[in-house]
Amino acid sequence: MVAPAWADAPARVVSINLCTDQLAMLVAAPGQLASVSYLAQDRVSSAMAREAEAYPTNRGQAEDILALQPDLVLAGTYSSPATLDMLDRLGLRVATFDMGTDLDSIRTNLRLMGDVLGRRDRADRIVAQFDRDLAALQADPRPDRRAALYGANGYSSGQDSLAGAILAAAGLTNVATELGLSQGGFVPLEDLVMADPDLIVTGQRQPRASRAEEVMDHPVLRAITPGRQVVTAPDRDWACGTPHVLRAVAQLRQVAP
Repeated sequence: MVAPAWADAPARVVSINLCTDQLAMLVAAPGQLASVSYLAQDRVSSAMAREAEAYPTNRGQAEDILALQPDLVLAGTYSSPATLDMLDRLGLRVATFDMGTDLDSIRTNLRLMGDVLGRRDRADRIVAQFDRDLAALQADPRPDRRAALYGANGYSSGQDSLAGAILAAAGLTNVATELGLSQGGFVPLEDLVMADPDLIVTGQRQPRASRAEEVMDHPVLRAITPGRQVVTAPDRDWACGTPHVLRAVAQLRQVAP
């Protein structure tokens, strides 16, 4: 998005998207952020669940938002179109963020958040720290290694995805890209076995049993993992394009070569 040319910084901001929740909590001035989405407090999905406990939550419904009397609403491109249309017709200011699929989009969105909140200096400082932290993580070279992301239903992410960008930042070659998945898709177990990755990265199991996750217990997968390293990655560090993705990069780089 392009930052709207608003004359005054908003004083009462409501975020209805998990990723804008976190960007706003990083950038906003004390007292400026009035509410975040309920997902912001979910410790599985949110990298800032503890910080989010300081804010009232909303479920992204027009009724909830209006009751909060915001002068700016922060949304994502996948937020409910009906809700966004209603807010527009009611005359509320809405800033919609495209979260992007690479590390540069993190820098872009932090600066955009700084612009819409009137906090560009704060955003620039966060971007500078992000770049310093990334450079420090990548200072020590690692041997070339091939990694496969493998989750529920055998889903994997390619190079044109945030997960793919995290693998690349960790110095890993993405097996999904070799299999022709530029963004993401489903990888049959047979293809995973034939790809012969050095490292398999799986997601956290959900609290309740899911048939979609049964593939991760398949005997074939269990048979190939003893000779390979397996990393269970917390979803919260991979879900949104924020500086917290560096925790995922660090985890992968700490895996013994």
